[in-house]
Amino acid sequence: MGKNKLSQVDYDSLIRPYRDALFTIQLRLDGLNADYLKMYKNYPIHHIQQRIKVKTSIENKLKKRGLPITAQIARDELTDIAGIRVICYFTEDVYHLVRQMKKQTDLILIKESDYIKEPKENGYRSYHLVLGIPVYNMDGLQYYPVELQIRTLTMDLWASMEHRICYKPEDGLSSSNSSHFRRYTALLDEIEHECKEMCGYEVTRC
Repeated sequence: MGKNKLSQVDYDSLIRPYRDALFTIQLRLDGLNADYLKMYKNYPIHHIQQRIKVKTSIENKLKKRGLPITAQIARDELTDIAGIRVICYFTEDVYHLVRQMKKQTDLILIKESDYIKEPKENGYRSYHLVLGIPVYNMDGLQYYPVELQIRTLTMDLWASMEHRICYKPEDGLSSSNSSHFRRYTALLDEIEHECKEMCGYEVTRC
């Protein structure tokens, strides 16, 4: 193995428990969605996406931080090797889901950022949690971080389009276009509120 690379064997060994952690958190989220449907006749989650960082992405992130490129350093220093994106219908659903996830006492809250109440400068909104997920293996119980991004359909549309337009130089557009997206944030928020009124959404969850 070279100094600037992880071997494929090391990478495969590194990500194995993160896949187990993603499987666990997916089951928890699916269970919550099913409980909501049973109790309230609707559900907060529209869909869920998950990902594991590819080998080159882990290598580049460690290199950018000036850290040695080893599996152990990646395990110790990176909290976003595993990620899951939860797309909800409405903003209230996001906060209900966050509260329910934080109630699960076998999960460890590592980091929390509310970019809905305090959006980023370019207008980005989402609720981020990094949770330590229990994984059992031959060495016993260990916790592995999974980054959760919980947002609404309109927030996800905004984030997807902003990333596509502002960070794809082959299209001849640059991040200067992000000023337009700050305005789009308010427009999409208005759309979400109107849709909520149309469907008779009521805040009854706790």
